Formats: sequence, C-alpha cells, structure tokens
Amino acid sequence: MHLSPANDAHPRTPGEEQFALAAELLALLGDRTRLTLLHALAAGEADVTTLTKACGAARPAVSQHLARLRLAGLVNTRKEGRRVVYSLPDGHLRRLVDEALNVADHRLTDRPPHD
Repeated sequence: MHLSPANDAHPRTPGEEQFALAAELLALLGDRTRLTLLHALAAGEADVTTLTKACGAARPAVSQHLARLRLAGLVNTRKEGRRVVYSLPDGHLRRLVDEALNVADHRLTDRPPHD
C-alpha cells in the first residue's frame, strides 16, 4: 500500500478525543453510498437530484445519508429557492476521500493476477 509521505502525518500525538472523532468520521466514510456522495461533492456543489444520479441510490436513501453527513458537519447546505445545495466544508475531507480511493486503486492494481 502507498500512503502519503510521513511529512503529511499528524503533527502531534493524538489524544483519546481525536481518536474517537477520527473513528466516528471513518465509520461514516465506511458506507459506500456516503463515500460516493462525498466523492461527487468533491467536484463541486450539487443538489439531491444530481447526487441521486451520481450514486445510483434511491432518493430517500440519498436524503438520509446527506442528513447524517450534515449532522456530522461533513457537508454544508444552502438554499436556492426550494432547492438545497450541498458542498464540502473544506479540503481536508476531499483529500481523505481521495486518499481512500487511491489506496483502493493501489490495492486493485497491485493484486497478483488470478489463475
């Protein structure tokens, strides 16, 4: 596996609170639909209709996942008339999603061929 260089590591030893919050964050990212939604939002703002098309899940499921992400502070919302537009609050989450997908890509491409 290829991860980011060590110089990108956390600058200090994390405490219990950081480990607990990081575990909670990773648990939220552990759902395929939520990870797909966050990846779609890394490209820019989107509404529920656009995000439903991007992840292929049913609209009610997408709305529930977005609500969980919003409550966790992982997505921002703003209103455009009756439409709710979602976005990522900062680049940290975008980089985390990208790294997770890069690790997955490396694992898939570094596999030995099947017999």
